[in-house]
Amino acid sequence: MKEVVEVIAKALVDNPDEVTVTQTETDSEINVELRVAQSDMGKVIGKQGRIAKAIRSVVKAASSKEKRKVNVDIVND
Repeated sequence: MKEVVEVIAKALVDNPDEVTVTQTETDSEINVELRVAQSDMGKVIGKQGRIAKAIRSVVKAASSKEKRKVNVDIVND
């Protein structure tokens, strides 16, 4: 799932070198954290969170074969 989020995020932002994605896994879920440059945060979230919701939907569809829940968090440092 990490790769899917990374490809989508790098396509959206102006500074693709500053995109970092980390993935942690447990028995029941996969947590993916997306970090982008502060200036690109709006591009990843979108108006009223529509782009963030779309990213989560794509990841959920891509992970449908796995029996674990996938959470995508956009982290603001």
